[in-house]
Amino acid sequence: MLIQLHPDNPQPRVIKQAVDCLKSGGVIIYPTDTIYGLGCDIFQPKAIEKICAIKNIQPEKAQFSFICSDLSHLSDFTKSISTPMFRLLKAHLPGPFTFILPAGKQVPKLLQTKKSTIGIRVPDNKICQMLIEQLGHPIISTSLPGEWVEDYTDPEIMQENFGNRVDLILDGGIGGIEPSTVVDYTGEEPIIIRQGAGMLEI
Repeated sequence: MLIQLHPDNPQPRVIKQAVDCLKSGGVIIYPTDTIYGLGCDIFQPKAIEKICAIKNIQPEKAQFSFICSDLSHLSDFTKSISTPMFRLLKAHLPGPFTFILPAGKQVPKLLQTKKSTIGIRVPDNKICQMLIEQLGHPIISTSLPGEWVEDYTDPEIMQENFGNRVDLILDGGIGGIEPSTVVDYTGEEPIIIRQGAGMLEI
């Protein structure tokens, strides 16, 4: 099902519909501040497995990120954050970044990698922020499979490609074409491992 939302003033009833879908184990496609994301509730194992099937990957090999509404979520899902790390995160989030951090105990086992790390995103996107605020915890974020830009930027193309494999597509307009910048901050210094839409300032 494809539903249009106003990107700056999303309709509360549509947000509620999407949150209800997530709570019931649904999989959604939704806009971020970069490209569109494929996601579900982090505490719904069946939904995570469904996303893995869509992407044709094994759950234990998946590298998903968490979409958080703000920095207050981080302490729940990461280990202790140093002062320099917090300052860097605060300076760049919300924004088009994925920070790889040491995973905390609250990360569901299905999502824990061998390296015990987790990718954290806080998109500068009203639809994302409202979804997570109403859900009360993060949602999964992973890119859509596709060879063409339209596959992951145009909601109508997404409906054609994935409409029978996901429960809801939130149309917030044409998405960006650049993914987030990925920064590994599991060591003492941040390391850019994928340059994307965000410019890291250290």
